[in-house]
Amino acid sequence: MPFKFTPLNIPDVILITAPKFPDDRGFFMETYKQSEFTAHGISGSFVQDNYSRSAQGVLRGLHYQKDPEAQGKLVSVIKGKIYDVAVDIRQGSPTFGKWTGVELSDERPELLWVPEGFAHGFCVLSDTVDFTYKCSSSEYAPNTYRGIAYNDPELDIAWPIKKPILSERDQNLPPLKEADNNYVHTPE
Repeated sequence: MPFKFTPLNIPDVILITAPKFPDDRGFFMETYKQSEFTAHGISGSFVQDNYSRSAQGVLRGLHYQKDPEAQGKLVSVIKGKIYDVAVDIRQGSPTFGKWTGVELSDERPELLWVPEGFAHGFCVLSDTVDFTYKCSSSEYAPNTYRGIAYNDPELDIAWPIKKPILSERDQNLPPLKEADNNYVHTPE
């Protein structure tokens, strides 16, 4: 059974349904297969895997790394439920400043591909969440790590929580129009 790749309203952001094989012992699930991902336009190498646990109401984001340390992210939920958001920050893109969001949970075998040129964030809807993501292209580089305010009124993201718990850093992120961002859209 192959993976299913579904572009969202910003077509570069892709919801991926993974093959899952349940039986009376539990289940087995593939979460990545290079040949299938490459065939659907998700290529390059993954260079870092990250794992986080967060409490209900936590909002992490919106984060990205500037070029030349840009990262794509393949995100998934191991346990719990989140609302995951990607914002197109590629200057000159027809969807610049637009966002797309999707609920991810351990109840569905889904992953989300957030390509380079997008800011990423999520909020926790369950008691806790165990969240994992693979990073493409570049490892974590603190000198190029940036962010955008989750509540930027020009983005108008419909977060499903009203009073998120934020890190001190995330409380002080700028709006997109003031963000340190060097992404430029290059049409194919």
